[in-house]
Amino acid sequence: MSKSNAPVPLQQHPSAIQSMFGDYYLEYASYVILERAVPHIIDGLKPVQRRILHSMERMDDGRFNKVANIVGDTMKYHPHGDASIGSALVTLGQKGLLIDTQGNWGNILTGDAAAAPRYIEARLSKFAREVVFSPKVTEWKLSYDGRNREPVSLPVKFPLLLAQGALGIAVGMSCLILPHNFNEIIEAAIHYLRGEAFTLFPDFPTGGLLDVSGYNDGTGNSRLRCRARLEVASKKLIRITEIPYGTTTESLIQSIENALEKGKLKLARIEDNTAAEADILLHLNPGSDPEKVCNALYAFTECQVSISPKAVVIVDRKPVFMGVSEILRRNVDHTRDTLRAELEVRLGDLQEEWMTASLEKIFIEERIYKVLEESESWEQSLREIAERLEPFVRDFIRPVTREDIVKLTEIKIRKIARYEIHEAEEHIAELEAEIARCRGHLAQLTRYTIRWFESLRKKYGATRQRRTELTTFDSVTRAEAAAENETLYLDEEGFAGYGVRKGQAIDKCSTLSDVLTVDSAGKLCVRRVQEKFYAGRKLLDIRVLRPGDDWVFNLIYRDGKEGNTYAKRFRIGGFTRDKEYDLTQGTPGTRIFFFSVHAGDEQSAAVCVNVYLKNQLKRLRRPIPFEFARLRIKSRAVLGNIVTKNQVERISRMAVSAAPAEAGTGDAGPGGAEAGAAASSTAVEAPVDAAEKATAPAGATTSKPSGIPSESAESAAEAADQERRAAAEEAADETQQQLDLGLD
Repeated sequence: MSKSNAPVPLQQHPSAIQSMFGDYYLEYASYVILERAVPHIIDGLKPVQRRILHSMERMDDGRFNKVANIVGDTMKYHPHGDASIGSALVTLGQKGLLIDTQGNWGNILTGDAAAAPRYIEARLSKFAREVVFSPKVTEWKLSYDGRNREPVSLPVKFPLLLAQGALGIAVGMSCLILPHNFNEIIEAAIHYLRGEAFTLFPDFPTGGLLDVSGYNDGTGNSRLRCRARLEVASKKLIRITEIPYGTTTESLIQSIENALEKGKLKLARIEDNTAAEADILLHLNPGSDPEKVCNALYAFTECQVSISPKAVVIVDRKPVFMGVSEILRRNVDHTRDTLRAELEVRLGDLQEEWMTASLEKIFIEERIYKVLEESESWEQSLREIAERLEPFVRDFIRPVTREDIVKLTEIKIRKIARYEIHEAEEHIAELEAEIARCRGHLAQLTRYTIRWFESLRKKYGATRQRRTELTTFDSVTRAEAAAENETLYLDEEGFAGYGVRKGQAIDKCSTLSDVLTVDSAGKLCVRRVQEKFYAGRKLLDIRVLRPGDDWVFNLIYRDGKEGNTYAKRFRIGGFTRDKEYDLTQGTPGTRIFFFSVHAGDEQSAAVCVNVYLKNQLKRLRRPIPFEFARLRIKSRAVLGNIVTKNQVERISRMAVSAAPAEAGTGDAGPGGAEAGAAASSTAVEAPVDAAEKATAPAGATTSKPSGIPSESAESAAEAADQERRAAAEEAADETQQQLDLGLD
């Protein structure tokens, strides 16, 4: 090869190479950012998501379509193949907001993938049909091959980006916008429209606990910590019921197994019962401290993860970093502008319809159509019709055009013959009323936008309550290690806390302990102890909750004013702080006759009571004995077993000398009393309300749980009945009467 024909080394042309690399790289980076990875500020969608929704709207007939068909139709707009379309469609379907699904769409908890597109189906949700589409105000462009048109952006009338969140990895940047609660977004939007301050925090479909102290409006320097929800079911069992965002039950279990291998954690075994909800059981070794195990799970496994959100959106074809508050403001402004455009289009349509109806009325009522029979030519007919309409022009919304007159000449004879002036006038009046409403909405556009958001919340917000609990993890960690160097007090006004010095001592606690209260209406609540908080004046029970507590509650209540009387036994179970749980059915007129709390199943089963019925002759009045040993321990929400269908006057506790019967479902006891299943709170005698008999709580001891005992107040009928008993039995009853409203 000659020297002249030898290839020139690339090193000799650095400028050309750098130019090519720079041009191609910038084009590629720009394309990935704008067309693939980062969502648009207006509709909160990436191009592939927007094209999927547009295709589904074109195919929508109210029925489900095969995902394979949707993917095939979307390929007319999206040039990157069926795989990217299918995965994006599954992601949209799993969010549960814009798409109704049918079939196996995978599981966000377990990480299981969806079935093949030919096996699963989808359709637009009612929310998507109402919020996402408005063809008359949509800006269009040609598709990549010029054969079809697609929207530049969809006219979404809702901050969709904040509701769904977004994740994308582009060239030189990444995007992570966390999902937020549907109702809280609407509430923030209304606050913004009213000129009020607002705050927004993430809410994850997987639930869990979230420390938002470092959220910083979702900007690039934000940092969040998300925890799984751990419930200490017993000293030998920890249940994981919710998992952190971005994890799956499979990855979480794998992280626990890795910690076990490294000796960071000790467990007997792991059991995964996850289905529709997360349910991972961690069985502890004998002698293990559940609280220390929980701390180890947070420290060494995916039970706690860190999240660094970074909000990047496309604005005017450029990537822009902004906080979630600014995203909400821009989306709400866009919603208002879109509603204005829709109202203007609607107003124009109504005005045209009114114009047509008014011209037809005049044309037929004034018999102007006769001109068509008398005129010698078509043009002459049009001129004469225009002249006949001239006296009415001042009443029209706009000038009469040649097209309007031509439409009048096209009215069929049948319509003219059957034309009813009265019906036409009613129709015109309805159009005028609707036009006035549209103009009113335009005049008060902000108020109209607020009503729009309120209507969305009313229609779709009931099933979209917050799932992620907002908290601060530092306090939780301190609570686990805090010494119980404070005392919980309760005063006569119903205020409790470690700073209520004039009250009665309940129990030792730390500054971060949990306090359980049960009021006279049967409402159970667990809250964090404070220096001073209002617990309620009419309490049946107040106590400090500790890890490993195994409280069993006995409850007898009447359902409503004239309902059956039920009994049940139960444990606290899982709970959310500051949330009230109804131990009865919540029926108006419900009365609690008996309530007691015990340190375990055996003590709870040993309780026996006498049931006194109303409307009995004094000389025939006999108590019906009832034993709680007949009841199985069930959940706090169960109805319970029927004690009696007759009206109960009061219930008193009796002494039991023999060992309690073996627990069971319980059949009808003597006198027709039936056993019932578990629940809670102090003994109450009719006709006095349970709440009125509660007094200040007794101090706690190591052998006896704290609670609120009540003074014994046996009626005269009780005293007469006691006199007829044997002397020994009478003495025992007098001792036990002091515990009728107390706690074991």
